[in-house]
Amino acid sequence: MSKMEKITSYLDRLYPSPKCALDFSTPYELLVAVILSAQCTDKRVNIVTKELFKIANTPEKMINLGIEKLKEIIHPCGFFNNKSKAIIDTSNDLINKFDGQVPSTMEDLTSLKGVGRKTANVVIANAFGGQTIAVDTHVLRISKRLGLTKENASPLQCEKDLMRLLPKDRYTLHHHQTIWFGREHCRAINPKCEDCELKDICKYKKGK
Repeated sequence: MSKMEKITSYLDRLYPSPKCALDFSTPYELLVAVILSAQCTDKRVNIVTKELFKIANTPEKMINLGIEKLKEIIHPCGFFNNKSKAIIDTSNDLINKFDGQVPSTMEDLTSLKGVGRKTANVVIANAFGGQTIAVDTHVLRISKRLGLTKENASPLQCEKDLMRLLPKDRYTLHHHQTIWFGREHCRAINPKCEDCELKDICKYKKGK
């Protein structure tokens, strides 16, 4: 069994059917939730969006809500000035470029102000059923610890390395599995190494 096969087998047993932890009912709601999730827990984002989406769940309604009211609502998510600007800018771009509809391609999504590659990958995978690997802090950290990418790899390089190592039909699955694994087991601080079946190939464990 190869190293990658050992990793995927273990993650399959831990998380056979992982899902996105953000609550959403439309591609636009997911896009907004992902913007809010930067340096914030999904749990807190879900609390905020539950109220936000009652009054602003389309680009048009978000523009009508206005940036000051938006700041007030999303304040608990942190970085509310930058996030509110990103949401308003993105909403304007959606109206002006795509008739208010969230596009489904990387090129179109990243043409929106406030939308980077990671956000676009999350939307493509979870709103449109595409196969993508969104590299967040969990995915990057664990990929480095398991030697799936270089220690100095950027998120983009990590994404490319994982795409090379995994079959395409596992891209989104691996993304979700790794995020949950990072939250519950392979944490940044005090990871649960002793209980992990991957500790013999983990650079973090060997370096302790």
